Amino acid sequence: MQMFADHSFFAWLIVMTIPAFILGVFEKPIKYYGMFASLVFLWLALGHNTIALTYLIVFCLLEYTIIQIYLQLRLGGNRSKVLYWLFLLLSIAPLATYKVLALTGNPWHIFGFLGISYMTFKVAQMIIEIYDGIIKKVSPFEYAYLLLFFPTITSGPIDRSRRFSKDLNRKIPRSEYLELAGTGLYKILLGMVYKTVIASVLYFLMKQYGMEKDMTGVLIYYYTYGFYLFFDFAGYSLMAVGTGYLFGIKVPDNFNRPFISRDINDFWNRWHITLSHWLRDYVFSRVTMSLMRTGLRKRRLTIASIAFMTNMLLMGFWHGLTSYYILYGLYHGVLLTLFEIIRTRSGLYRKYSKEKWFIIIEWALTLHLVLFGFFIFSGRLNVLMHWKAW
Repeated sequence: MQMFADHSFFAWLIVMTIPAFILGVFEKPIKYYGMFASLVFLWLALGHNTIALTYLIVFCLLEYTIIQIYLQLRLGGNRSKVLYWLFLLLSIAPLATYKVLALTGNPWHIFGFLGISYMTFKVAQMIIEIYDGIIKKVSPFEYAYLLLFFPTITSGPIDRSRRFSKDLNRKIPRSEYLELAGTGLYKILLGMVYKTVIASVLYFLMKQYGMEKDMTGVLIYYYTYGFYLFFDFAGYSLMAVGTGYLFGIKVPDNFNRPFISRDINDFWNRWHITLSHWLRDYVFSRVTMSLMRTGLRKRRLTIASIAFMTNMLLMGFWHGLTSYYILYGLYHGVLLTLFEIIRTRSGLYRKYSKEKWFIIIEWALTLHLVLFGFFIFSGRLNVLMHWKAW
């Protein structure tokens, strides 16, 4: 069974959601039943693959041990940066191991289970906030529920532990829960239309007409792949968010009409929002603050450029260690850097940036730059470079 993909999942979802709805209507805690439901879905999805299920269990136990050891050290007054970096690196070591071994074929599929990337972000966030002194206690139940919450376990959105915990422990009034459930159902239905209808049509067009080794095929692929990726991923995200609502968790939205973005900075505030905001809060801002303490503190544009490149390169590596993912990250780092230079240094931009004609041109340019980025992300650019005809 695949999450949000096949008929058996949706049949189980209907059955498993009914008790959650009843608990919500009667203003009873849903979290314990939600944990049970998550374990059921986890077994349905991975029960046939004992190796992946074993690695998932090992991962959860290992990461919890890392978190608790570092938490006790931090509560004991240890604020060593060396120790902090050691535990942060330990928390991402399973994901790094999986990514590196994937390049060699990884015949043992070490830590090869769906969702490890998203889980690692959640664990790393907890290590960072323990270091900051924000997190002072980690409940084993809340930790396990955060990582195993079935709507978001495989492909996000990436929730934050403190926000998740707040929803988990809050008593939701009946009227508020009914409104939440109604919104959740709407998001699920809209997500189904996105993923099963629009994305399917775009995928058909892409595979039927976009694989030809000529300019027409390239253009069809160029204009369909990015939109297919959006409707497929946004459709999944909408269903995951909507299901979370039904279980009393207001999972953060992941997309906000990204193709109307007027510039590349605006795009990353609309596309894969939970990922881009995680990187902004825990990578970009921290790289910026660190550089501000050095001799570069007066060179704000240089600092921003380094932070953008670091931020987006990490994003590329997170997707995978293949060349096109890394190039995708570098590409967006360059775009963000160039936009920052234009925004702060160009008199033409400052003069016309609010003019309607300028906004339209900027939007069209941004759209095509974004679509080219998706073209890189798809790996098709690598293929084109090896075609003799090209």
